[in-house]
Parts: sequence; C-alpha cells; structure tokens
Amino acid sequence: MCALMKVGSKRLSCVLSSLNSLSLRRFCSTLAPGSIHPTAIVHPNAVLGQGISIGPFCTVGSTVKVGNGCQLYPGSHIFGNSEIGERCVLMTGAVVGDDLPGRTLLGCNNIIGHHAVVGVKCQDLKYKSGDECFLEVGDNNDIREHTSIHRSSKSSDTTVIGNNNLIMGSCHIAHDCKIGNNIIFANNTLLAGHVVVEDYAHTAGAVVVHQFCHVGSFSFIGGGSVIAQDVPKYMMVAGERAELRGLNLEGLRRHGFTAQEIRSLQTAYQKIFMPAEISKGFDERLADMEMREELAHISVVCSMVQSIRDSFEGKRRGICKFRHWNGS
Repeated sequence: MCALMKVGSKRLSCVLSSLNSLSLRRFCSTLAPGSIHPTAIVHPNAVLGQGISIGPFCTVGSTVKVGNGCQLYPGSHIFGNSEIGERCVLMTGAVVGDDLPGRTLLGCNNIIGHHAVVGVKCQDLKYKSGDECFLEVGDNNDIREHTSIHRSSKSSDTTVIGNNNLIMGSCHIAHDCKIGNNIIFANNTLLAGHVVVEDYAHTAGAVVVHQFCHVGSFSFIGGGSVIAQDVPKYMMVAGERAELRGLNLEGLRRHGFTAQEIRSLQTAYQKIFMPAEISKGFDERLADMEMREELAHISVVCSMVQSIRDSFEGKRRGICKFRHWNGS
C-alpha cells in the first residue's frame, strides 16, 4: 500500500509540475505588450517605456530605465543604474546590471539569452569596492545563454561591445575589453581583461585569449586555440599556443575582398613570413614590403603591415609566431 501511495504521489507531482509549466507558457504567450505580471517586482521609480511586457517573477530596480517594446521573460532581472534600449529581449534567467556605482548601458534590439549575466562586477582583484565601473553595449547583438560580460575594473575605463555581434553560449568577456562590430564568438570563447577584438573577427569554439591581446579585423581563430600574443588583421591562427597559419582566405572572400586584394595580401604574407632567403631580419622584411611599389599603394596591404607594426609598440605583446618563422 505504501509503495502504491508513493507511486501515486510521484505521478501527481509530475502532473502538477506539467500543469504549472503549461500554465506558465500559456501565461507568457498571452502576455500583452504593455502588461506587467502581478508576480513581477517593479520598483515605482523605474522608468518604463511604452509597449513593455514583463513576465512572472521578474525584477526591475529603482534606477533602471527600460526602452519601448522591451520584453522580459519569466525570471529575468535588471538591477542597478542600468539603461535598456528599445526592443530588447531578456530571456528567462537573464541578469542585466548590478547594484554597484557606475552604469550598464544597452542599445536597441539586443537579445540577452537564458541565464546570461551582463554588466556585473568584474573578477579583477585590483577592483576597489565603491569604484565606479561601466559597460556599454551597442545595437543588434545576440548574446546567447550562460554568457557573462563584466563591467570595467576602474572608473577611467569601460567595457565596450559594439553592434551586430553574435556571442554564442557560455562565452566570457572580462573587464575593460573592447569588442568591435559584426564579430562572431563561437561557444566557450573566453576573453581575459583588456582584450581588443576588431570588426569581423571570428573565433571557433573553446578559444582562450590572454589579457591585453589584440585580435585584428577579418581574422579567424581555430577551435581550442590559446592566444597569448596578437593576431594581425586578415590572418588565421590555431594551436594550443596559437601560431600563424596563413590568411583567412575564406573569410576575406565572404566579406567581398577582391581577387586582386587577396592576391596582394598573399604576396605580402609570403614576403614577410615565408621569404625565399632568411638573411634579412623581420623588421627589414617589413620595411622592404612598405617600399615595394606594386604593393605599397594597396590599402589592405598597408593595413596588414601597420597591424603587425602596432603589435610591437609600447606594452603590446607582439604577434603569434609563424611555425616556420626564422626571423628575429
């Protein structure tokens, strides 16, 4: 009899759970624009735009501003001094902002995925409690589930995310990073503090980038790579300690680079990293490239050479090594 009662109790619990889940889905699907679910906690001082829908068990803090047409799915939260642009969507479990000095700013048309955490305190031990810290996110970004994006580590800096980026699940963008536009970070791409990623860069999955590294525009990082030095523009790197593996040819073609531009980049790459004779040092080969009449006037070649030179300026970390590179 006891066993039968236990089985019956389990079945009843499953049925009730299914009914509750079904009711919640129905409730969310019928939540009209401009409506706030009665279980949501919305501070009376929060500034809400028109046509906002706020689902069950959401939280909106006292200094929050939410733009027109935003949707907060069940169990999503906005804290601290946070401003959310128009038509943003927070999926279930998403958290934006933190009760810290400073600000979190999101542009328009951003999607914050399930259980993503955006605009919270950094993990830098140098951060001093009470210091202002900042995050600015542009427009049209798709930030997927379980991603974390942290505010800056000091008041004089800002973590910045540009526009039109796809940041896949379980990525991490640490304090003071500068992320450009039209970038794709595949799952589990992890950026340490102060990393700079330029427009149209693309990472495969499980990539780790050392602090203060720069990743150039239109570059590609192979899956499972560890980036300990800069990745120059237009190049492809891969490896446990990533090495240059040539140009990102497929990426260049997809983004409309002409055949002449690609051929010129290939010639320049070969002259710099794969010379027929290795009597000249690396700086000499760069200088020779800048003097070549047939290449010096081509803007993409000049941009690539300048990207390489910049990586050796100041406190920059240099570039990823070429696996057969014999230069200095």
